[in-house]
Amino acid sequence: MTEHAISQAQTYDFLFRSTSDGVIIANKDGIIEQLNPAAASMLGVTLEGTRGKTARHAFGTNASLVNLFTRTGEQSLDIRLPRRRLAVGIANTLEDGKRVVILHDVTESRELENRRESLIKALVHDLRNPISAVGGFADLVEKFGDLNEQQTKFLTRIRQTSTKLYDMLGTMVDLAWIEAGMPLEHRPIQLRDLINQAVDQVTHLAHERKIVIAVSVQNPMPTVMGDPKRLQFVLYSLLHNAVMYSFPEQTVAIHGWGDTHEVYCSVADRGIGISDDELELIFDRMYRSRAEVVRNTNGGGLGLTIAKTIIKRHGGDIWASSNFGEGSTFTFLLPVVQL
Repeated sequence: MTEHAISQAQTYDFLFRSTSDGVIIANKDGIIEQLNPAAASMLGVTLEGTRGKTARHAFGTNASLVNLFTRTGEQSLDIRLPRRRLAVGIANTLEDGKRVVILHDVTESRELENRRESLIKALVHDLRNPISAVGGFADLVEKFGDLNEQQTKFLTRIRQTSTKLYDMLGTMVDLAWIEAGMPLEHRPIQLRDLINQAVDQVTHLAHERKIVIAVSVQNPMPTVMGDPKRLQFVLYSLLHNAVMYSFPEQTVAIHGWGDTHEVYCSVADRGIGISDDELELIFDRMYRSRAEVVRNTNGGGLGLTIAKTIIKRHGGDIWASSNFGEGSTFTFLLPVVQL
């Protein structure tokens, strides 16, 4: 063995033993060959007690973990661990037939996510009731006498503002959570899958508005690391906006491509567009265009702010280009991970 090969083997051995993620390796016959200290600690087992056994014999009571070894191709499942802990298990088969399973403990991050959901529900419940009351009282005012034109205008503004606050409460809490640096998931992602899911989410709205969604995605796409739920929100927000602000019977195009360094995704529409003096403001918190069609469309002006925050948290960037009255294109990039 050459000096370089020895050095490389020592590096791999150091990473294998030092990483906080559990790593389990089985040969092409399904026999466990390697188990790093993190995996042994997570599962409450020893290398001696598992090596030389099949996954079914070694982890027979943990059906999800066994499935990662018995299935083919890349797989991802939640894995229950002892002491009420939880891991995300990712498995793949190498070229030599070996099956590698990586366990990433997500107990704390899932608990934080549950707390976030509870916080959103509590705030939404506690604040939406008085906001609903404001709108209700505004409706009652008209029933107790005639109003002049200015009074009617003010009541309409009260209803619009209370409706806007009602709709955006949950989104505001979510933005605060993300901006506070709360942890995101960090796992390999195929952006193609998230694009397809986002397209499915807006297809019904597109049909209603007679909009065609054209999808063009490089195959294969490079892999990125990140939070699939958050990145799908970005894709959905961009597609939803494109459909909402497109002229009827037009096409919205989503395009994904990448190289060895970065992955790109763009969403282009043929709609109302954005004026030059507003182009730098659209990602600002709660900013909404002066255009009448935007003012008459439901929204709180937070979608693009959240999208930008998510992309930045993933080490990427997002920007827009537009011709007023002709359409807009939103593009973001994410760094590629070499697997």
